[in-house]
Amino acid sequence: MITGTIARISGPVITAKKMTGSRMYDVVSVGSAALPGEIIRLEGDEAVIQVYEDTTGLLIHEPVKNTGVPLSVELGPGLLASIYDGVQRPLPALFAKSGNYIQRGIMVPGLDREKKWVFTPVKKPGEMVSQGDVIGTVQEFHLVHFIMVPPGISGEIKTITSGEYTVTEPVCVLADGTQIPMLQRWPVRKGRPFVKRLDPEVPLLTGQRVFDTMFPLVKGGTAMIPGGFGTGKTVSEQTLAKWADTQVVVYIGCGERGNEMTDVLTEFPELTDPRTGYPLIERTIMIANTSNMPVAAREASIYTGITIAEYYRDMGYDVALLADSTSRWGEALREVSGRLEEMPGEEGYPAYLATRLAAFYERAGRVNCAGTEEKTGSVTIIGAVSPPGGDFSEPITQNTLRIAGTFWALDANLAYRRHYPSVNWIRSYSLYLEDVEDWFSETVARDWYQFRGRAMYLLQKEVELQEIVQLVGPDALPDKEKVVLEVARIIREDFLQQSAYSDDDSFCPLEKQYWMLKVIIWYYDAVRAAMRRGVPVRQLLSISARSEIARMKEQKDPDRIKALSDKVWEQTENLEVQTCSTAA
Repeated sequence: MITGTIARISGPVITAKKMTGSRMYDVVSVGSAALPGEIIRLEGDEAVIQVYEDTTGLLIHEPVKNTGVPLSVELGPGLLASIYDGVQRPLPALFAKSGNYIQRGIMVPGLDREKKWVFTPVKKPGEMVSQGDVIGTVQEFHLVHFIMVPPGISGEIKTITSGEYTVTEPVCVLADGTQIPMLQRWPVRKGRPFVKRLDPEVPLLTGQRVFDTMFPLVKGGTAMIPGGFGTGKTVSEQTLAKWADTQVVVYIGCGERGNEMTDVLTEFPELTDPRTGYPLIERTIMIANTSNMPVAAREASIYTGITIAEYYRDMGYDVALLADSTSRWGEALREVSGRLEEMPGEEGYPAYLATRLAAFYERAGRVNCAGTEEKTGSVTIIGAVSPPGGDFSEPITQNTLRIAGTFWALDANLAYRRHYPSVNWIRSYSLYLEDVEDWFSETVARDWYQFRGRAMYLLQKEVELQEIVQLVGPDALPDKEKVVLEVARIIREDFLQQSAYSDDDSFCPLEKQYWMLKVIIWYYDAVRAAMRRGVPVRQLLSISARSEIARMKEQKDPDRIKALSDKVWEQTENLEVQTCSTAA
């Protein structure tokens, strides 16, 4: 073991000498308190180390011991429903050891070494296996946890037996003597292997109309949610964690307030997954590195989360990784870079900011998993961005824009008007629309893309007309443009706006989304058709079906929404008859 001494201390960054033979990103133990750290620069016999703990009280010449291994996470049964810090130390175990105030230098394994899991083999002695092959299963809550051959290992099975095992006990032994336990370790900065990356063709359904219908995201895709303070980034991320069409959710609280993580911890056990009927916490893994935790560990928390997500992807599951927020992660990079005295880039961020962001987001994807069995899994990354003052021209937002496929821009004005989700429909976009068009046409309806396009046209037309209204007033507009303003308002208030507190509206199935939008567009067509027959606009906009359209979101049965379309046409046609008879 290489042992050096501390030569310089600058906050979370220290310099150790006599470290010849060390490698980049090796994990080290710093000082008499054995604080964990990671080598981030080597020069001669000196190593620059970022420490994942508070360095208060460290002394020059205290020992630095190199463990010889990179920062890695433990992967295996027991991850679900867990909450870790940025370097995968379970916070409940740290609390049990030190109480409310976590002491420095406490190291606890990421997975429980005492708990026994019931292992059921799916392979037999004499069979050949290679990396990624499933050799057995363990039941983890309602999810089947597949025990896989670790990367880089292959051979003939010598023994494999069912029974109760801890994660460190071997469940399978190969002919060459290699023992395979349920526990795997993997370096966080290295992506896990897969066979082939697949095209983004399957949408990630969230139950939120503005996301699913207007700006869809795909499984294996990337999305960003930028917005200033109070626009609802965290609420949007937590909503996606609750309702996203995935088997596993990895939620990273990166530099956020502690009370927000507390809300997740208290709320998720009480919520029921609408697809499985089980508590949401049972499919969630949380990485908490709040704003009062060491800044260097904040940088590692992102990699810890994505590595855990890739592990479940390799089992053939769809995983959603939600990072809240990457701006705080970028600030950690900036602070450490400043202490390293590196040449600053724009707004003080390091010059390699764009490279680091791209390397993180590129680990998303829908893939054919490693192994002889056919498995398809995905990791979808959704990152919140907190631009100072809501300025989308700042470096984190701009660099993420170049990478992310979906852009959900949050608007402070919408948030202040209690419009939730406060997604600005003019500034937002999705690059996956053409990719998912075939899926929606086959699964939902062939005219889905047509209705979605017409709704976007009306919203964009409304913006143009509002500029005219501000100059000359609404009464100066022609009747057909008054109708555009009214229908655009219906789309905004009765379709895009969604109540997170309503049992009927917090989650909206895809069929209901489609029929809600279709009824609104048909209402627009029926009104215009009646106008061409001479019916006054005032009468058309006051039909009783209009109030029923406003209450569509409260309907559970899509058939009632379908029936509303016939009522719209019937009432507009009757108005024409009444108008003609009166004139006669």
